[in-house]
Amino acid sequence: MVDINTLNHYSYRIQWSNEDHEYKGTCLEIPGLSWLDDSPTRALSGIQRVVCEAVADMEARGETVPEPLAERFYSGRFMVRIPPEQHRRLVVEAAEQGVSLNRLVAMKLSAK
Repeated sequence: MVDINTLNHYSYRIQWSNEDHEYKGTCLEIPGLSWLDDSPTRALSGIQRVVCEAVADMEARGETVPEPLAERFYSGRFMVRIPPEQHRRLVVEAAEQGVSLNRLVAMKLSAK
């Protein structure tokens, strides 16, 4: 059984919906669920209740309950496939800057 602390660790988002003219609460770990309200605070509490009910339903059906993103382990490694020409350009750019290809790509990904 998932405890309340796990439910509180899910990634909730509250944003204004121009389409609905209300605040929309969603949960990244359980897409498809949402809660609309004219108050952002109530939109948050609403989506939290919906997630609680959905998790209880998943458990009752024997389904796997999603693990909160914040509690997952991330190795810091992922593979990206790019065209060979782009790979070559990045290797040249890294060499020109005197950094590894990995460092160059990490800097580009973190640039704002």
